[in-house]
Amino acid sequence: MRRLPTAAALCAVVLLLAGCAGAAGERAGADARGQDPAHAAGPLVRPARLPPVVDRVRTRDPVVFLTYDDGAERDPGFAGLVSERRLPVTLFLTDRVAGPGYGHLARLRAVGASLQNHTLDHPALRGLPHAGQRAEICGQQHKLRSRFGIRPHLFRPPYGTYDRTTLRAAADCGITAVVLWRASLSADGELTYPHGEPRLRPGDIISVPSAETESLTPAERTVRLLGEIEGRGLRVGRLEDYLRHEITGRRAAGN
Repeated sequence: MRRLPTAAALCAVVLLLAGCAGAAGERAGADARGQDPAHAAGPLVRPARLPPVVDRVRTRDPVVFLTYDDGAERDPGFAGLVSERRLPVTLFLTDRVAGPGYGHLARLRAVGASLQNHTLDHPALRGLPHAGQRAEICGQQHKLRSRFGIRPHLFRPPYGTYDRTTLRAAADCGITAVVLWRASLSADGELTYPHGEPRLRPGDIISVPSAETESLTPAERTVRLLGEIEGRGLRVGRLEDYLRHEITGRRAAGN
């Protein structure tokens, strides 16, 4: 029998080890129930690009974007406000928080609200291993798909904290953009700005977080916020549409 040349033999060994390492890596990503979260949300295909992190959208249109982190669905007046004002709001959902309110969320989705990913259990992701971050993000992708038949493409990391591992995990789970915020609405209905000029500008993403104790309901806080938005000559835009256009433009430009 002819022996393989030394270089060919080494290549065969490398290929064999790479295949074993790949299988072990996929198994390491399994969640506590023994199910690989990436496979629960669909086959794992690692994209060439990491998703961009955005707190505003580059646009000349006089629009801002309203985003909510859990809690709004528990206010019975909120769905009525979204329907009446035809507000294209975006809701970032944590399964542990929003799970009991999925019936309310179905009604919000029926009147035009967009449902997006905010992890399964709301941990601070930065510093966690890749398998744990992927389990949180892909697991919520699976939950929302099984509940509503949707596959979210936007993700907000809890507390706004993330690292490069978060971006890799989000990309694994089919996320196309990680969404932060430039302005945040306090429990008493006042806007605060973590950085930059302290006023609303076109393209700003506004976060309306859930509050432990609220003097105003989410609907009341939103009505107050709409007054400020309209007073500045702005209106509410649909975040998904504008982000899709911006991401397409970035990719066409090679960014």
